[in-house]
Amino acid sequence: VQLQASGGGLVQAGGSLRLSCAGSGRIFDRDSMGWFRQAPGKEREFIAAISWSGGTKYSAASVMGRFTIARDNAKNTVYLQMNSLKPEDTAVYYCAAKSGNFALGSMMYSRDDAYDYWGQGTQVTVSS
Repeated sequence: VQLQASGGGLVQAGGSLRLSCAGSGRIFDRDSMGWFRQAPGKEREFIAAISWSGGTKYSAASVMGRFTIARDNAKNTVYLQMNSLKPEDTAVYYCAAKSGNFALGSMMYSRDDAYDYWGQGTQVTVSS
Protein backbone atom coordinates (compact mmCIF):
# COMPACT_ATOMS: atom_id res chain seq x y z
CA VAL A 1 0.00 0.00 0.00
CA GLN A 2 1.42 3.37 -1.02
CA LEU A 3 0.15 6.92 -0.82
CA GLN A 4 2.10 9.51 -2.76
CA ALA A 5 1.42 13.15 -1.92
CA SER A 6 2.47 15.92 -4.28
CA GLY A 7 1.71 19.50 -5.23
CA GLY A 8 3.32 21.37 -2.38
CA GLY A 9 5.54 24.38 -2.88
CA LEU A 10 6.16 28.01 -2.09
CA VAL A 11 3.30 30.46 -2.60
CA GLN A 12 2.54 34.01 -1.53
CA ALA A 13 -0.20 34.76 0.96
CA GLY A 14 -3.56 34.85 -0.80
CA GLY A 15 -2.45 32.35 -3.40
CA SER A 16 -3.62 28.83 -4.15
CA LEU A 17 -2.21 25.33 -4.38
CA ARG A 18 -3.75 21.96 -5.14
CA LEU A 19 -2.32 18.95 -3.40
CA SER A 20 -2.77 15.46 -4.81
CA CYS A 21 -2.49 12.08 -3.14
CA ALA A 22 -2.29 9.04 -5.39
CA GLY A 23 -3.02 5.64 -3.90
CA SER A 24 -1.83 2.25 -5.10
CA GLY A 25 -1.75 -1.32 -3.90
CA ARG A 26 -5.27 -1.54 -2.50
CA ILE A 27 -8.94 -0.94 -3.22
CA PHE A 28 -8.84 2.85 -3.12
CA ASP A 29 -12.53 3.42 -3.69
CA ARG A 30 -13.40 1.62 -0.44
CA ASP A 31 -11.14 3.89 1.65
CA SER A 32 -11.99 7.07 3.44
CA MET A 33 -9.24 9.63 2.93
CA GLY A 34 -7.94 12.45 5.06
CA TRP A 35 -5.49 15.32 4.96
CA PHE A 36 -3.48 16.41 7.97
CA ARG A 37 -0.68 18.91 8.42
CA GLN A 38 2.16 19.42 10.83
CA ALA A 39 4.01 22.68 11.36
CA PRO A 40 7.44 22.79 13.03
CA GLY A 41 7.13 22.35 16.78
CA LYS A 42 3.40 21.61 16.60
CA GLU A 43 1.26 18.50 16.72
CA ARG A 44 -0.23 17.02 13.60
CA GLU A 45 -3.53 18.73 12.82
CA PHE A 46 -6.60 17.46 11.01
CA ILE A 47 -7.52 19.41 7.87
CA ALA A 48 -10.17 17.54 5.90
CA ALA A 49 -11.60 14.09 5.22
CA ILE A 50 -13.83 12.50 2.61
CA SER A 51 -15.84 9.29 2.53
CA TRP A 52 -15.05 6.56 0.02
CA SER A 53 -17.88 7.67 -2.27
CA GLY A 54 -17.05 11.35 -1.92
CA GLY A 55 -20.54 12.01 -0.65
CA THR A 56 -19.51 13.06 2.85
CA LYS A 57 -16.83 15.63 3.59
CA TYR A 58 -15.43 17.08 6.77
CA SER A 59 -13.24 20.15 7.26
CA ALA A 60 -11.48 21.75 10.18
CA ALA A 61 -12.81 25.12 11.23
CA SER A 62 -9.42 26.71 10.51
CA VAL A 63 -9.68 25.95 6.79
CA MET A 64 -13.43 25.89 6.18
CA GLY A 65 -14.35 28.06 3.22
CA ARG A 66 -10.75 28.10 1.96
CA PHE A 67 -9.79 24.44 1.49
CA THR A 68 -11.82 21.81 -0.38
CA ILE A 69 -11.27 18.08 -0.42
CA ALA A 70 -12.30 15.99 -3.41
CA ARG A 71 -11.51 12.61 -4.91
CA ASP A 72 -11.44 10.86 -8.25
CA ASN A 73 -11.74 7.12 -7.67
CA ALA A 74 -11.10 6.37 -11.33
CA LYS A 75 -7.66 7.90 -10.84
CA ASN A 76 -7.13 6.60 -7.29
CA THR A 77 -6.45 10.18 -6.26
CA VAL A 78 -7.66 12.55 -3.56
CA TYR A 79 -7.14 16.29 -3.82
CA LEU A 80 -6.91 19.22 -1.47
CA GLN A 81 -7.62 22.55 -3.15
CA MET A 82 -6.21 25.32 -0.99
CA ASN A 83 -7.24 28.91 -1.65
CA SER A 84 -6.61 32.17 0.17
CA LEU A 85 -3.51 30.70 1.75
CA LYS A 86 -2.09 32.30 4.86
CA PRO A 87 1.40 32.13 6.38
CA GLU A 88 -0.05 30.05 9.23
CA ASP A 89 -0.94 27.36 6.67
CA THR A 90 2.78 26.64 6.31
CA ALA A 91 3.34 22.99 7.21
CA VAL A 92 4.07 19.54 5.87
CA TYR A 93 0.80 18.14 4.53
CA TYR A 94 0.05 14.43 4.78
CA CYS A 95 -2.63 12.31 3.22
CA ALA A 96 -3.97 9.23 4.96
CA ALA A 97 -6.32 6.34 4.19
CA LYS A 98 -8.73 4.38 6.33
CA SER A 99 -10.51 1.19 5.28
CA GLY A 100 -14.25 1.83 5.03
CA ASN A 101 -16.20 4.86 6.18
CA PHE A 102 -16.23 6.68 9.49
CA ALA A 103 -19.40 6.32 11.52
CA LEU A 104 -21.56 9.41 11.14
CA GLY A 105 -21.28 11.67 14.14
CA SER A 106 -18.22 9.89 15.54
CA MET A 107 -15.63 12.57 14.64
CA MET A 108 -13.08 9.78 14.34
CA TYR A 109 -12.15 11.28 10.96
CA SER A 110 -10.23 14.00 12.81
CA ARG A 111 -7.99 11.59 14.73
CA ASP A 112 -4.72 10.58 13.12
CA ASP A 113 -4.75 7.23 14.94
CA ALA A 114 -7.96 6.33 13.10
CA TYR A 115 -6.12 6.03 9.77
CA ASP A 116 -4.40 2.90 8.53
CA TYR A 117 -1.99 4.23 5.91
CA TRP A 118 -0.02 7.45 5.47
CA GLY A 119 1.76 9.21 2.65
CA GLN A 120 5.19 10.77 2.96
CA GLY A 121 4.09 14.40 3.18
CA THR A 122 4.54 17.42 0.94
CA GLN A 123 5.84 20.80 2.12
CA VAL A 124 3.64 23.89 1.76
CA THR A 125 5.24 27.23 2.51
CA VAL A 126 3.22 30.45 2.43
CA SER A 127 5.17 33.69 2.44
CA SER A 128 3.75 36.94 3.76
